Amino acid sequence: MAKMSVGRYIATRVTTLKPPGHVPPNPFTTLRSLNWRQWQFFLIAFAGWTWDAFDFFTVSLTVTALAKDFGKTKADITWGITLVLMLRSIGAITFGLAADKWGRKWPFIINNVLFIVLELGTGFCQTYEQFLGVRALFGIAMGGIYGNCAATALEDAPIEARGILSGMLQQGYAFGYLLATVFARGLVDTTPHGWRPLFWFGACPPVLIIVFRMYLPETDSYLERQALKAERAEGVEGIERVMWKEAKIGLKKHWLLLIYMVLLMAGFNFMSHGSQDLYPTMLENQLEFNNNKVTVTQVIANLGAMLGGTLIGYFSQMFGRRLSIIVACIGGGALLYPYCFIRNNGVIGAAFAEQFFVQGAWGVIPIHLVELSPAAARTTIVGSAYQLGNLVSSASSTIEATMGERFRLSGEGTTARYNYGLVMAIFMGCVFAYVIVLTFIGPEALGRDMAESTVVEDVTDRKGEWEDGEKAGVVEDEGRRVPV
Repeated sequence: MAKMSVGRYIATRVTTLKPPGHVPPNPFTTLRSLNWRQWQFFLIAFAGWTWDAFDFFTVSLTVTALAKDFGKTKADITWGITLVLMLRSIGAITFGLAADKWGRKWPFIINNVLFIVLELGTGFCQTYEQFLGVRALFGIAMGGIYGNCAATALEDAPIEARGILSGMLQQGYAFGYLLATVFARGLVDTTPHGWRPLFWFGACPPVLIIVFRMYLPETDSYLERQALKAERAEGVEGIERVMWKEAKIGLKKHWLLLIYMVLLMAGFNFMSHGSQDLYPTMLENQLEFNNNKVTVTQVIANLGAMLGGTLIGYFSQMFGRRLSIIVACIGGGALLYPYCFIRNNGVIGAAFAEQFFVQGAWGVIPIHLVELSPAAARTTIVGSAYQLGNLVSSASSTIEATMGERFRLSGEGTTARYNYGLVMAIFMGCVFAYVIVLTFIGPEALGRDMAESTVVEDVTDRKGEWEDGEKAGVVEDEGRRVPV
């Protein structure tokens, strides 16, 4: 297969959006193709990603209570969200390297131990400075979980099941948000301890997740790569030397792809955090919804997110990863007006539809990143790309909150009300356009073989092309993507 020049690559960006024509089997038949071991890997990854989201959104859902307790503005409290997002990249690189070197299991367990300690710590914070310090450490712990979960859930999965599993896995994020919303309603301000019981409760389920993960072994794909490395090396020192050599070669050869993935993840994280983090505050402050109404709206929005992520992730196996993302972003952009400007109960339906498309686009991402990444550095690259994107987008909620407070609404009452919806609509319109453009110009590796043994065999010369189709698992030929 001849290498693709820059000019040829650019010329094929439109033609390669053509659906490859893979008709996925019945989703229930597809899911039945997984054996019990593969299901357990998926379930533990889903549980870990769900609770990561739960822990993250505990702050988003208690902004008003935290601001009152610490004597700060809502914009000040959103720095607790921003710090988590900024520092996740440190955890992604640290835990990603550990997972690629020593396996998925123990880095995952250590992540969850840190979740327990830091959620308890947040619940016992007495000052604003303590709160920011604990959440900063939480960001490092949170950063290591995503790449590990994506690799654990998907690298052993059958090819035909990857799309739907990717969509289902990503919806752990929406499910975690839904659980956080429900438990916030039940635990916040229902006891003399105010917002603190929500964080204390958040420290409990990771105990069960740790027990579950200790029961499971490493993934078969990881063990196979370790066995092949052992054949090429003499002794433990030789194995480690081979692993680090492959990691360095992978990063050197794939630096352009990694930069692209970081920029893409920045757009996606702006999209999710920009549409979600400040939304409960908008419902409460601008629309003056009571706690029950905010809870109902958020639950229905997250049901839409879970449905959209699963369906669009599944259909990306038929229509391709890039086209699925672009269509979802167009749908999300078209719904910004009702999502941000309806001032009655109709906003509940708009929230369902908007999050259907936002998380629908996200449903493609786990498998899209895994397929693009070299096998021997998969956890490191997937996790680092995701969390570096989080770093770029870390100020989303703070930007929206600060700008929103410049648009004060007139009216009676002692509580100042702001036009957060206007700011969110403008912000999200720009983000959707950015993601569409970046996805359009990017590569795709639909149907890639996950069993490559080494980066050395997997990587290609990047002097003028994104991928060598045969090594990437697809051939881009006259607008057609054909799995190898």
